[in-house]
Amino acid sequence: MYDVVIAGAGPVGLFLASELALADCSVVVLERDADPRPPLKALPLGLRGLNAGSAETFSRRGLLQPLLRASGIDAASVGADPAADRAPAPRSLGHFAGIMLDAAAIDPDALAYRLPGPAMDGFMTSLAAVGDVLAERATALGVTLVRGAPVTALAQDEQTVTVTAGGRDYTARWVVGCDGGRSTVRTLAGFSFVGTEPLFTGYVAKVTFDDPRQLPLGFQLTETGMYLRTPLEGHLGMMDFDGGTFDRSRPLTREHLQEVLRRVSGTEVTLKEVHLASSFTDRAMQATAYRHGRILLAGDAAHIHSPLGGQGLNLGIGDAMNLGWKLAATVRGNAPEDLLDTYTAERHPVGAAVLDWSRAQVATMHPGPNAPALQHLIRDLMATSDGTTHVYRRSSGLFHRYDLGSDQPLIGRTAPDFRLNDTTSLSDLLQDGRGVLLDFSPHQSLSEQAAPWKEHIAYVPGRPHNDLGFEALLIRPDGIVAWADVPGTRAGAGLQGCLARWFTRS
Repeated sequence: MYDVVIAGAGPVGLFLASELALADCSVVVLERDADPRPPLKALPLGLRGLNAGSAETFSRRGLLQPLLRASGIDAASVGADPAADRAPAPRSLGHFAGIMLDAAAIDPDALAYRLPGPAMDGFMTSLAAVGDVLAERATALGVTLVRGAPVTALAQDEQTVTVTAGGRDYTARWVVGCDGGRSTVRTLAGFSFVGTEPLFTGYVAKVTFDDPRQLPLGFQLTETGMYLRTPLEGHLGMMDFDGGTFDRSRPLTREHLQEVLRRVSGTEVTLKEVHLASSFTDRAMQATAYRHGRILLAGDAAHIHSPLGGQGLNLGIGDAMNLGWKLAATVRGNAPEDLLDTYTAERHPVGAAVLDWSRAQVATMHPGPNAPALQHLIRDLMATSDGTTHVYRRSSGLFHRYDLGSDQPLIGRTAPDFRLNDTTSLSDLLQDGRGVLLDFSPHQSLSEQAAPWKEHIAYVPGRPHNDLGFEALLIRPDGIVAWADVPGTRAGAGLQGCLARWFTRS
């Protein structure tokens, strides 16, 4: 019997498997597809954007540099000199509804608690590159990966769950569905999945154009939809506001794709050949809860939405980082009783906000007589410093905040990447999957209080390069600040209660 069965060997399933294996849980990942690198995961159709928050997450598990290498990205284009006094302004901000953001408009004073480190910006990668890096990591940690094993049945009782996949039964104490937007686990377990129906059918394809000069690069909003051409050879994206009726209903022929492209572009461009194509919609749905007994959901199995803004992969990685240490502690039997309930409590609002962010972009792009006026207004707002900064804060993955019952503005947020005097960074300290208690006070007054919790947290004394005014910080294994001590308060006040909320004593 395994501790955990994970359905789905995409980035979310593999990241979660690694988190669990890091804590010595026995894990098997069941993947429907036999091919680990199908064409849809490679460039150009597998192109995906990781935001700064996801880059930080990969850094905190020692995976950022391998992923940058696999993606052909120069680390200097993502990181910053950790010895610098201030973090640099973001270099790349992406877009909202196809409207590009100008990094020069960012208000750096609104990006509080941001420190320089190896993960300052997002970057473009591919599902193939992410999958390769995470599969290697999971395998090295002892995860069993079974491909060509689609889930067909599951049953749970008070102690275990049995999953049937590929004609074989797998029994575990817990099951996590990471099997995508059409999740079999979600359906079989009876999760409620609610939301809004689609307005468009989207297409992504690798094609050969007769004359690509008819189509400028970048996002192009038109009176009938949107199209996108990237510098990747033959890479084409389109949105056709047909109510989502075409998606997966008929073959994606060259004739159909050419008809849609001519309609949304207003040109007579010709597609000589279609090498690969896929469709999608902006259906926005979310499970009402992420846990049903011993079955949990993460990633697209828990929430689906339009890919506008590239939030889907990032949202799923955040789910895995949040769930991994909590489920591992529960498996080991040393978690507070309600720890696993905080997964839904913390991640469901984040997912709901991303779904609304996606809906807002679709509404902005929807053709109609009022569309130009709305798009003009959005462009004007985004051209302001406040507007640009707001969009960046909403989409960077660095500024969402869990409600942990404190008014201190850093508590519930991702911790700054403090660099200690020996040049060790917080990201280095988090790589073993434990929490960290940073004691910046001159007398190292928290060492005795930390001792009974040493199985769960690393106690690290010493002044950092930049302490941002804090005397001490307790940081959860997922990098979230759980407690903070600021000058003028009694050192250690409330620390024991906070530790007991997240961990059990050794």
